[in-house]
Amino acid sequence: MKKIILSGLGVFRTAPFIFSLFLASLMFGVVVSCKKETPVTQPPIAKNFELLNIKLNNKQISTVVPNLAVNPTFVINFTDVLDTNSAKKELAIKEGGFTPVPVIYHFSHSDSTVSIRCEKPLKYFTKYTLTVPTTLASKSGGHILKYYAVQLRTGMDTSIKFSVISDNQLMDSVQYRNLQYFWNFAHPISGLALERNTSGDLVTSGGSGMGIMAIIAGVNRNFISRSEAVNHLNIMSQFLLYKTKVYHGAYPHWFNGANGNTIAFSTNDDGADLVETSYLIQGLLTARQYFNDAGSKETSLRNKIDSIWRRVEWNWFTKNGAETNLYWHWSPSKGFIMNMQIRGWNECLITHVLAASSPTYPVSTDVYKNCWASNGGMKNGKSFYGYKLPLGSDYGGPMFFAHYSFLGIDPRGLTDQYADYWQQNQNHALINYTYCKQNPKNFGGYSAECWGLTASDDPWGYDAHSPTNDRGVISPTAALASMPYTPNESKAAMRFFYYKLGDKIWGEYGFVDAFNINETWVANSYLAIDQGPIVVMIENYRSSLLWEQFTSCTEVKTGMKKLGFSAPYLN
Repeated sequence: MKKIILSGLGVFRTAPFIFSLFLASLMFGVVVSCKKETPVTQPPIAKNFELLNIKLNNKQISTVVPNLAVNPTFVINFTDVLDTNSAKKELAIKEGGFTPVPVIYHFSHSDSTVSIRCEKPLKYFTKYTLTVPTTLASKSGGHILKYYAVQLRTGMDTSIKFSVISDNQLMDSVQYRNLQYFWNFAHPISGLALERNTSGDLVTSGGSGMGIMAIIAGVNRNFISRSEAVNHLNIMSQFLLYKTKVYHGAYPHWFNGANGNTIAFSTNDDGADLVETSYLIQGLLTARQYFNDAGSKETSLRNKIDSIWRRVEWNWFTKNGAETNLYWHWSPSKGFIMNMQIRGWNECLITHVLAASSPTYPVSTDVYKNCWASNGGMKNGKSFYGYKLPLGSDYGGPMFFAHYSFLGIDPRGLTDQYADYWQQNQNHALINYTYCKQNPKNFGGYSAECWGLTASDDPWGYDAHSPTNDRGVISPTAALASMPYTPNESKAAMRFFYYKLGDKIWGEYGFVDAFNINETWVANSYLAIDQGPIVVMIENYRSSLLWEQFTSCTEVKTGMKKLGFSAPYLN
């Protein structure tokens, strides 16, 4: 009998088969054990993800970026790791929202952040869109939950466009170009001013008055001869006196420059517009004073102007004397249906001055006090940016309040019981300037050199822009016609508009009506009531010419003193 050894492996020496079986079982167990310990790689679970933010110059941006530099780099952060191939395919900058711009991508933070920059500089003053579509995929195969689009607006090229000249030469150029709107572009039959450069036969009474004053400035600057101007103004006054339909002596806002027929401004505004009439009379009286030679042509011009001036029935617009209110409109078919009283503070001081000054149909002082001044209700007295505003709405309203009446009325040293009118207008301009300089709404282009909010065309139509109605629209007339009040600030704007933006906004008749860098929009329009004040107020700054001529009118002096005004020129 063979001995069986039970310790160690000795037992298997006596049982080779059993040993082999045991060894096989042992090896199987080792293999099984090893397989259990090796981790099994599972495919990642696809999950949707989000965009955390988009940054430009380390600042988070919103859905619109105005005044964008032409070499931007955008950094986009996501909540998950991106599929880099998908990102390069889907993340895009497109010109006009359609044409892809070649870009360079850089990934960081485990591919959850991507930087995008353009291979070449973007175009100036152009619209682009940065898009993050929902087809953007993560590394796990998920997709971004929401579509993102950022509207990008590059700013204007502010390099110098024209040769630098002196400020006096530049003012000459600005006045000359703007004057051409009323000279070369005047209506071929009546010589009156077209409402805008697309008006056809539609002329404007108020804009024509401003144009008359611009022509006088042109004579003073030797842009046109005195005899040429007299001939032109005789044609205009002849048409106004004998051809144009008037209503109690007052002119409509618009009429046909070929036949004089009224063109309705609105459904109920189809007759007299007393405010527009006052701008026309302001210009005509200035011409009467300036063209004072004894020759037959200048005498004829003065006589026609006198006839036009004396036939305006200013007192009719108090509802024929029934009220101590002055009304803006009268319709031959609907009477005073518009019921708009001419109350201040706004652009209509000239209307009350002329109504009180009329040698034939004057209104009483009570009309001025009760209606225009609202018995002191037009006062403000608050300060904005450190500038006290005696009258009107907060922040002053649109700048034309300080321009239209003061094309002829000299505000220097002018006071009454309600205000110092130089302080009123100068501080209004400084408030407008400071608001644009501070740019609280972060509109593209606004600066100490690019400022001016007033009524003008805009991308959506026409609006009275001001600090309380700011839509990103700069109107060159606002700053340039403020030249007497803010000469340094206005000259800085003039230089900026001409040298830096001139390739976009300088044209045949001077500066276009307006522009909006946010919207990459430049008007293709010129408006008589915006072109005229530029010429006239720059001339008042340079020579006081129009102020001196208008306020030399005996009737105007009498009327202003009657209303309680004091000024050196009224003595």
